Amino acid sequence: MPGLYIGLMSGTSLDGVDAVLVDFDGPQARVLGHTSAPMPAELRVELLALNSLTDNELHRAALASNGLVRLYAEQVHALLEQCGVDAAAVKAIGAHGQTVRHRPQEFDGTGYTLQLNNPSLLAELCSITVVADFRSRDVAAGGQGAPLVPPFHQAFFGIPDQALAVLNIGGISNITVLDPAMPDVQGFDSGPGNALMDAWCLAHTGQAYDDAGSWAKQGRVHAGLLARLLDEPFFAKPPPKSTGRDLFNGPWLAARLTGMGAVPPQDVQATLTELTALACARSLLDTSVECKTLVVCGGGALNDYLMSRLQAALPNCTVISSAKRGLPPWQVEATAFAWLARQTLLGKMSSLKSVTGAKGARILGGIYPA
Repeated sequence: MPGLYIGLMSGTSLDGVDAVLVDFDGPQARVLGHTSAPMPAELRVELLALNSLTDNELHRAALASNGLVRLYAEQVHALLEQCGVDAAAVKAIGAHGQTVRHRPQEFDGTGYTLQLNNPSLLAELCSITVVADFRSRDVAAGGQGAPLVPPFHQAFFGIPDQALAVLNIGGISNITVLDPAMPDVQGFDSGPGNALMDAWCLAHTGQAYDDAGSWAKQGRVHAGLLARLLDEPFFAKPPPKSTGRDLFNGPWLAARLTGMGAVPPQDVQATLTELTALACARSLLDTSVECKTLVVCGGGALNDYLMSRLQAALPNCTVISSAKRGLPPWQVEATAFAWLARQTLLGKMSSLKSVTGAKGARILGGIYPA
C-alpha cells in the first residue's frame, strides 16, 4: 500500500501515546488504524521532573528519551499488526517527542525548544524512516516553533467558502482560524488546556484527570481566583505566541492561590476549567473573525463540562467535536505528525510565517533513514 505514514503523539498532558496509520493516497487523509498506551507512571514522573531544573539532567534526559522511544516502538509494532501491514510499506514515522522546555526567542534572541526523543533508536527498532525535531528549524528562522498543527488543520478541516476555527485542547491549548476571505491562516497557543486541571485533579482526588469534568461541575467558579489567573500577561500578548509547562505549571497556580484563603478543591477545579474555556474563547474572539463553527480536538473535547463552558463563552458559534468532521479528537494530533512527516519527505514547506512569526515558511524536521 503506497502513501502510508505513521504519526506518533505524546502530548503535554503526559497521559499516554497515540499512534495512527494514515493513508494519504486519496483526496483526504484516511486513518487506517489507531493504537494507544498509557504513559508508564515512572516515565511520566521523570518527564514531568525534566520540565524544570533537576539534578543530572543530561543523563536523565537521555534515558527518558530511550524509554519514551521504546514505548513509541511498541505502539508502532502493535499498529502494524492490527492493520496487517508490513513495516516496509510505511514510508515514514512522524515522531514529535516530548517537549520539556520551550523558550523561543529568549536569552540570546534565538532561544531554544527541546523535545526528548531518540529518532535514531526508533528507526532502528522499527526499521522505518523517522522524521523528528519539527520545531527547531522554525525557531532558528526566528519563529515560535509552535503551534505546528495549523497547516494540517487547514488541509484536513478547511472549507473553501466557510470561516471556521479548530481548537486543540491538550495540556496546552492552541487555536487555528481558517477564513477564506483572509490571505493567511491564523494560529497560536491560547494558554493552558488540560495541564493545570489534570495536575489539580491528581493531587486532590488521585485520579489522573477529571472524567467528563464531573468533579469541576460540582464546584463553583471563584471569581477572585479567576481574575488572578486571567491577569497573566501571556493572555494579553499578541500573536505569534506559544507557551508550555515552562509557564503554566504548579508553582504558577500556587502563587495565585497564595492569600486566597481556604478555597474548596472542587471550586479550584471549576475555576481552572473556566480559565481554559475563557482563554480559548477569547483567543478566537480576539482574531475578529466571525466563525460559525469551532471544531474541538484533543483530550479536552472529551470533557463535557469544559465543552459546555466553551459553548457558553461563544454563544454565536457552534462548538463541536472533531469527530463530527471526520476525525476523532484523540487522533488529530497524531495524524498531523504523519502529515508533517510526509511534507518533509516530499520537500514541502510545513510552517506558516503567519502562525509562528518566522522569517518565512520552512521545511520542518530531520530525517533518520531506516
